[in-house]
Amino acid sequence: MHRLIVSVIPQNSAGLITTVANSSGAAGASVLLGRGTASNAIIQLLGLGDTSKEIVLTVVDEKISAEVISAIKKAVAEKKHFGVVFSMAVPSFIRSGEVADSDEKPQKIINSGDDNMADIKNTDSYEMINIIVNKGYAEDAMAAARKAGAGGGTILSARGTAKEGDEKFFGMEIVPEKEMLLILVPSDKKNDVLSAVKALPCFEKAGSGIIFSSEVKSFSLLGK
Repeated sequence: MHRLIVSVIPQNSAGLITTVANSSGAAGASVLLGRGTASNAIIQLLGLGDTSKEIVLTVVDEKISAEVISAIKKAVAEKKHFGVVFSMAVPSFIRSGEVADSDEKPQKIINSGDDNMADIKNTDSYEMINIIVNKGYAEDAMAAARKAGAGGGTILSARGTAKEGDEKFFGMEIVPEKEMLLILVPSDKKNDVLSAVKALPCFEKAGSGIIFSSEVKSFSLLGK
């Protein structure tokens, strides 16, 4: 079993995170660029303000995931409101032509949040809501999610990969430019957020977007 460690941090900080992760046993990482959407300091689960962000994705063996997360937290412990880190189960992992499948159920990992996280420490179960929409609609989705109880989110620029002819096959309009919105919410708010986003006019047209969610473990704020 593997885990995907996700670090959402300020721009130009990915080098520090990847170096620390590699020194703790991680083999490598991928870095994505995004921007935060959080509106205040206490609900900045993913956003941490309307600023440029880097998202570092690191897949590691589950046996060392806690060690890697601990090393990342320690490396930025003195930085103020630096970001967030959490992990997600990866039951299938492909590398160099090999597929490593596991039928094991993910083991429960104890929330490694700090004691001073008074507003979120009572919840150790989170969901990552992933929303992919046509360019220009991610802000609308974030506004709806906030009204339903979400804090902040991170918006990534993306593009579709459909080829000519797919429009007829799928019966939908192909729009190359996309936006991907990542929102981290306590599990008990997931359904409310999903319902709010699905009700938006931009989701009424078939093929205008998709929404999916994944369980998150080991969520911690980075820095002090």
